[in-house]
Order: sequence, then C-alpha cells, then structure tokens
Amino acid sequence: MAFTKRRMVQVLATGLVALAALSSTAVMAQAYPSKPIKLIVPFPAGGTTDIVARIVAQRMSETMGQPVVVDNKGGAGGAIGADLVAKAAPDGYTLLMHNISFPLSYVAQSLANRSPFNAETDFAGVSIAVYVPFVLTANPAVPAKDLRELANLLKANKSLQYNYGSTGPGTAVHVLGEAFKRDAKVEMEHVPFKGAAPLKQELLSGRIQIGGDQLSSSLAEIRNGSLRAIATTASKRIGSLPDVPTVRELGFASLELEGWNGVFAPAKTPKDIIDRLQKEIAAAVRNPEVMKRLADLGADPVGSTPAEQDAMLRRQMDQFRSVIRDMKLD
Repeated sequence: MAFTKRRMVQVLATGLVALAALSSTAVMAQAYPSKPIKLIVPFPAGGTTDIVARIVAQRMSETMGQPVVVDNKGGAGGAIGADLVAKAAPDGYTLLMHNISFPLSYVAQSLANRSPFNAETDFAGVSIAVYVPFVLTANPAVPAKDLRELANLLKANKSLQYNYGSTGPGTAVHVLGEAFKRDAKVEMEHVPFKGAAPLKQELLSGRIQIGGDQLSSSLAEIRNGSLRAIATTASKRIGSLPDVPTVRELGFASLELEGWNGVFAPAKTPKDIIDRLQKEIAAAVRNPEVMKRLADLGADPVGSTPAEQDAMLRRQMDQFRSVIRDMKLD
C-alpha cells in the first residue's frame, strides 16, 4: 500500500512538471514577440534580398505588434550574416533573409573546409517568401545579344579579356559563371564584389563585362537599355522580360536555377514560433499592397512551409555540388 501511494505521488509530480513545462511553452508562444525582431540580410543595402526584406519586414511590423528591423551584415558571399544567425539564441528574435546563393556558397565553403556553420543543421527553415527570377546581364558594349552569342564571341576571339562579376566567392553568379566557362569551353576572369549594388555599378561602368543577380536588382537598367539581359536561369521565360531566352533554350541547361528569397531562424527555435513566423510571412507577401510592390520587382509571392523551403535548399545543394567540386571554387 505504501509503495502504491509513493508511486502515485511520483506519477502526479511528473505530470505536474510536464504540465508546467507545457504551460510555460504556451505562455512564451502567446507572448511572442515581446520585443523587436532583427532580420539580418547578409548583403549590403540596395540588392534584391535587401529590398524584399524591407518590404516584408514593414508589413510584419504592422501585423506582429513589434518592429521587424532589417540589419545588413554583408561580406564573404553572405557567410558573415548567416553565421551571426546560426550562432544567435533560438528565440525568434534574430532571423536571416537569404537567397539562392545560400546553398551554393555553403557548398563551396564546406568543400574548402572554411564554412563557419552547417547550412543543413544550424538553421530552421521558416518560409520561402518570394520567387525572383535570376538574370544574367552584359554591358551593352559587349557585342553579344544572348549567352550563346557570348560563348561564340569568346571562342572566336581568344584574345578578349572579359571579366564577370559576382556578389562573392561561391555565390550564384560565381557558380553559374564557372559552369558556363566549363560548358562553353571559354575563359573569363572572376571578379567578386560585396553585393549586387557595387557589382551593378561596375557593370554599368564597363569595368566588368558580364554579371547577374535576381531580376529586381537590374530590371530598371534592362528596361532603359543601360544593361542587356542575355539569359534567365528560370525554367521558363519570365513575364516581365518575355523576349529574354532561358539558359535551357540557349543550350546551357546545367545553368538552370530558380531564384528565391527565404527566411531562416537558428536551429532549435521552438516550433510554435516558427509556425507563427511562417504564417506572418505568408500573410505579408499575399497582402494586396505588398503584392503590388513585389510585382514591380518581378517577384512572385510564395509563403511556403518550412518543409518546402528545406527541400528547396537541399535540392539546390545537390544540383550544384558536383559543379562546385569540379570547378574547385575554393
């Protein structure tokens, strides 16, 4: 009898502890957010990721009752800002807005044993906010109307010293540029920059000949003729530039790469907080006013689930892992 009572007391005590833990989690989730949220953009201001982050953050600030503050931490192809988030407290108050360069630069850095974080285990996916097509561009002085003509031009004129710019080692344009050189059997020199804005300025000046980024970074310049779009890496032609062929159409299917901007949290962030953030992001990008601003950038609202975002990240890592290894981008 004494044993039974003792056992009952132990069971009750265990139950009370579990109930207290559940109650504490519920209260924390209900109280979130109770202070400003920092949204780190791992590139300088002015690029697509920065613009999208500010549009989404403004709407989330209005609906979440706390400011969502964009903080630019550029450098190392996005690795510096990403590492800050990887090492932040998993409480939902430090988030990362990244783009398609995230899986590519991580693979390049990890193959060189230089990555300070593990993109697959140090982050919790929240949501792909938008799809933004990726466009390869050229200074108008380049006598090539598209990527195929560029390949033919470089093969026919081996003395041409063309440079292509990227937003950093291992980022999308770097990987795409090296894949293009391999497939077209041509030579160009890689010039890394700290972000899309300085890359574009050098491309406009003619100091580099080839570049590229997500569409919104250069849409205005493409439309006014100060830059020429020579290919899009999307799987189909994009509505805002219907005359620009895809890399697949031009014979470079291995360069096909869907562009996106998504939000990540540190690993071990509570599921309730991840779910709240995902719902807020999805609602933000589907807000009519936000959708109009995104459309002006050539961006399509998504608001994916965390699982869909994780699948996209891993798929793009797998797609370009062999290319990056072959190109020795370390």
